[in-house]
Amino acid sequence: MKRPSVEQFARTVSPETVASVRATSTRMSSARKSALFEAFDDLDATRTQAAQIKDYVLDNLKTLLTQFELKCRLNGVRVLWASDAASANRRILEICHKAAPDGGIIVKAKSMATEEIHLNKHLAKAGFEVVETDLGEYVVQIDDDMPSHIVAPIIHKSRSEVGKSFEREGLGPYTDDPSELAMRARAHLRDKFRAAKIGISGVNFGIAESGRIVLVENEGNSRLSTTAPDVHIAVMGIEKLLPGESDLALFLRLLAGSATGQRITTYTHLISGPRRKDEGDGPKEVHLILLDNGRSKILNGPYREILRCIRCGACLNICPVYRQASGHAYKSPYSGPVGAVLGPALGGVEKRPDLAKASTLCGECEEVCPVKIPIPKLLLNLRDEAVRKGVVKDAIPWGTFSVGTTSGFRWRMGLKLLPMAGLVKHPMKAAWEEFKELPTKEGRDFRGWWRGRS
Repeated sequence: MKRPSVEQFARTVSPETVASVRATSTRMSSARKSALFEAFDDLDATRTQAAQIKDYVLDNLKTLLTQFELKCRLNGVRVLWASDAASANRRILEICHKAAPDGGIIVKAKSMATEEIHLNKHLAKAGFEVVETDLGEYVVQIDDDMPSHIVAPIIHKSRSEVGKSFEREGLGPYTDDPSELAMRARAHLRDKFRAAKIGISGVNFGIAESGRIVLVENEGNSRLSTTAPDVHIAVMGIEKLLPGESDLALFLRLLAGSATGQRITTYTHLISGPRRKDEGDGPKEVHLILLDNGRSKILNGPYREILRCIRCGACLNICPVYRQASGHAYKSPYSGPVGAVLGPALGGVEKRPDLAKASTLCGECEEVCPVKIPIPKLLLNLRDEAVRKGVVKDAIPWGTFSVGTTSGFRWRMGLKLLPMAGLVKHPMKAAWEEFKELPTKEGRDFRGWWRGRS
């Protein structure tokens, strides 16, 4: 079944969903502006610095990954490489079977990389009970839904909808009070943390210099997911590196400010490996899956700048198309402008050629990006690739247009016949008139005016 384009999907989104997405994204955009301008004396220079650091990582990725792997192993972390989603799922399942041969509960912190490889379905099929512990991701899971935002998974839901979902799942009588709903989720998930032998997380940053894994969050569930179980499995896209510890302070402030408008996130976890002999808490094993899954292909191609992305979601919050369509229109864990580039870049433009069209090219996404990714340029490149490959056809018949514009006679005849065009049925005309009125002619034409003045 052919999936609807972002434009087609946007027409089916309820007014309530649009209002919820627009209100939250607008609020997050406003908070971002205040936080970052307070945090940095020269925000533009800071963004340039961050972009240069990420470009250094991409230019030296092989060397930095080798360094990172060595440091991780010295810290006691077991490092595994995964070339694609199937490889990553297979390696993770092997670890899980060894840690819990009889199956059981796996607690999961929020992770876009695991969404990308559809890890939950893979583990559930193998007999494990996978529990999302981020509040938004938990709601998505019990509703058999998918995240609508990189940072705020249930941006598309109202608190009333969450209350009904909790009531349906037996988490108490209906309420739409956010604090009460959070406490009920907390009480329910505590038992899951106690019973789980395995915890899975993503990675926000990996430090090549020290081999440390960095996680940032606001709820505390990532800490419990990575320390309460005996085994912690971290899944990290290979582009998530920073060269040194000294780079971390800059990126932590940029990420927090760009994502949620905070000066710093509530929790920042620096994981160096499994618990030591003199420590009573923490996992006995830490496994790190270094995920490629198309990233090497992007690195060596025209869309490599998208690998600078630190998953802050600022481009989603500012995007007028995302605000109208919501994240579900993109049919991918990565939505909004970054998803419109990253999705086709990872999976091929043939799978979702419409995503590059899901933009007004207003440039706001590039303006708010903390690492200055030129998203509009990349979208234009994707549009060009899709047309050259014949995946999509130009809506405007430029070949016919060029025939008319390269002959003075044909151009003059076309101008004379133009008033009749409004009477002719044509798909382009129908699409235009769905939202706009055809312009009416005003005054004399230029050629007549020119002849008159001479």
